[in-house]
Amino acid sequence: MLTSGPRPLPSGALRPSVVPVTRAHLRDVCAAVAATLLVVAAVLVGRHIQHTSHTLFVGWPPLFASWNPHLGPGTPAAVAMAVAVVGYGPPLAARLPWRALLAAAWGTAMAWAWSLALVDGWHRGVATRLTTRNEYLQVIDRFHDIPAALGDFTHHILLDSPGHWPAHIAGHPPAATLTFVLLDRVGLGGGGWAGAWCITVGATTCVAVLITVRALADEDLARRAAPFLVAAPAAVWMATSADGYFAAVAAWSVALLALSVTERAGARRRAVAFGAGLLSGLTCYLSYGLTLIALIAGAVLVLGRVRGRDLAQLSPFLLAGFAVVPLLFTLAGFSWWEAYRLLVERYYQGAGGIRPYGYWVWANLACTVLITGLATVAGLRRARATLSLVRHGAVIPGRHGAAIRRPDPPSRPVAESRLALLVSAALLALLIADLSGMSKAETERIWLPFAMWLLTACAFLTRPRPWLAAQAALALLLNHLLLTGW
Repeated sequence: MLTSGPRPLPSGALRPSVVPVTRAHLRDVCAAVAATLLVVAAVLVGRHIQHTSHTLFVGWPPLFASWNPHLGPGTPAAVAMAVAVVGYGPPLAARLPWRALLAAAWGTAMAWAWSLALVDGWHRGVATRLTTRNEYLQVIDRFHDIPAALGDFTHHILLDSPGHWPAHIAGHPPAATLTFVLLDRVGLGGGGWAGAWCITVGATTCVAVLITVRALADEDLARRAAPFLVAAPAAVWMATSADGYFAAVAAWSVALLALSVTERAGARRRAVAFGAGLLSGLTCYLSYGLTLIALIAGAVLVLGRVRGRDLAQLSPFLLAGFAVVPLLFTLAGFSWWEAYRLLVERYYQGAGGIRPYGYWVWANLACTVLITGLATVAGLRRARATLSLVRHGAVIPGRHGAAIRRPDPPSRPVAESRLALLVSAALLALLIADLSGMSKAETERIWLPFAMWLLTACAFLTRPRPWLAAQAALALLLNHLLLTGW
């Protein structure tokens, strides 16, 4: 359960002494250089393909963006936020009471996202993002009768169907669109309120991830990851698309599941399990691809060491919660499986059927480097090294930090091995999405729900400040040199 109170400086926090450069640090830099070369290759090869065959359908491959160097009203705030997080983020994350840290993380993530969005100005950066021809607010008036619209939803997915849905509405289950319909119904209509909703809710993703890491690994690792989560380059897209909102719902479903498997038996545990199931069901009706979050949820169950008796106690509440959203939509006449079948057909009717798989299957990974930053690449390298020790029997993860250790070879802390397993599950989900061929381009926003979990690998870095500066600088460059949009 959550606790508060002052804490001493953890072992992984910044200290006055200089950390010597080691082979591990050099390997981190080599991994970052390799990732940079991947991005450069994706840009050069993508520009060539787009110039010669025009089959990528993006303005600045591998990103769905256009070259547009600019400054804006959010620039001073964004630069100030970057300096503040780099300068004060790690020591504050180490010293703040836990609950204060969570509140500070949410507030800082919101401030970072807002400042980046406002680099493009209020109108272009926030108010019109979700009102363009492919976005959700275009169809609000078609949901005046919500049950009828849901029952008729699948009849408008294909491009040759009468009154076919715009791309993003057709490409997602109706809970995504219905969110903005309900906001409009309660008086929060228009692009400004929709943008504020996505930024405010999306910023809670980092809080959910921190809670999960603390529950399954340990608090020190969560604290070390916190500055990287709040100042992620992903905020450039978290602030400009509904996928930030989707990422938050998915992350909270995992966080509640982690709490349910680590809580003591009781009414609170059952309520948390029900909430985890409820949000998991909602996640599946926000985006078809987010069914892959089940891989991260599976890792949570493994790391929680849920035994048969515990699973028997939790399953009724998890399943009852999970059934709520699917049951409501099914009763309204919406068939998830039929809609997904039609979506696949629609996908290949449009740009998805033309974009070359041979380019995007690796260029998507370059997009991931841009949204997670070079620090995450270095962190993933260290996570892989940690997992190699687990495979060779140096560390056998146990429950709640317990472990069986063998004297040779030397083992790393069990908490790190547990975090490495969680990160690996997120990476596996992302790779499956990549290989599926249903994520060709625009993955800088589509994969946000997976990318936020990859950022926790930055907790493995022993010299956080230079890497954190690189993360913030990348976000500022991307947001000031490119104009993103859908």
